[in-house]
Amino acid sequence: MPHRVFVTGGSGFVGSAVIEELLKRDYGVHALVNRNLALLDQRLRTFSGSLFEADVLDRGMQGCHAVIHLVGIIQERPSKGVTFERIHYEGTVSVVDAAKRNGVKRFIHMSALGTRPDAASNYHKTKFAAEEYLRASGLEWTIFRPSLIHGPDGELMRLEARWARRTAPPFLMMPYFGAGMAGLRGAGRLQPVYVGDVARAFVDTVEHRKTIGEVYLIAGPDQITWPQLHDAVARAVVNKPARPREHWWQLFTMPFGAILIARRYAAPIPAWVGKFYAAIGIARLLGFNRDQVVMSQEDNTADITKFVDDFGWTPQAFEPELKSYATKL
Repeated sequence: MPHRVFVTGGSGFVGSAVIEELLKRDYGVHALVNRNLALLDQRLRTFSGSLFEADVLDRGMQGCHAVIHLVGIIQERPSKGVTFERIHYEGTVSVVDAAKRNGVKRFIHMSALGTRPDAASNYHKTKFAAEEYLRASGLEWTIFRPSLIHGPDGELMRLEARWARRTAPPFLMMPYFGAGMAGLRGAGRLQPVYVGDVARAFVDTVEHRKTIGEVYLIAGPDQITWPQLHDAVARAVVNKPARPREHWWQLFTMPFGAILIARRYAAPIPAWVGKFYAAIGIARLLGFNRDQVVMSQEDNTADITKFVDDFGWTPQAFEPELKSYATKL
């Protein structure tokens, strides 16, 4: 059997895919989880606990050759102590320190595309702080910064499917945040990467010593806009295109029958409105936060030449993969 790997976030969207890829290659897996896994395999051991329980981390890392650290959040819950600073930075400090304490030298870390010290969002700032702590740790680290990760179990794609089916608010449109007073000046471009490709990259890296000390941007080959994302999902899920509307209020000038049966509509909400809602506390009730609005205005794209050169393969295109799992959404 190959080496044993400790995975944080093992019950999450990416974590589940990484564990499946590790088992496919006959690795032993120790997984830190916050809920039970449906997967049963004699090579898999789970450890229930948090990033801040030293005894759980120590037991989980015993006999492991490498750590894959995946835990991150997109929504803060300050009343429960769940903040970007706490999870992204302090959580990484805890796991890095545990790896050093247990003699596990190889450390593969999940960051995010757009991470930088002067980022506009706290999400990216805390991701960068975590990277800096890892870089200074003396461990044999590799950092991945993926673009938007898509797959059948991802929260975003499930929400997209509900919008396409009109079973989630705002029901009559597939929204995105647009720049400008009326939201008409567009938003950042996306370069979605399939979760299976992200898992493949992480597992490739376990034994790939050329990647030690490197930061890799990982994204799919296709750059798309938010309206194009909505359109692709609507076509794949309900076999109807998501025709762009210049603004949400135009929905109310359309014939009622057209709203119900003809098409799906991708419509912008002004980004300033989203920020205002976040400032007065409404955004959380609607399922988003200020950082998500801010990040939506930035391009989430990457030059993946370095990744392709070092790994020898290219991530898969967006729409073919989406169509392959659309019935599961």
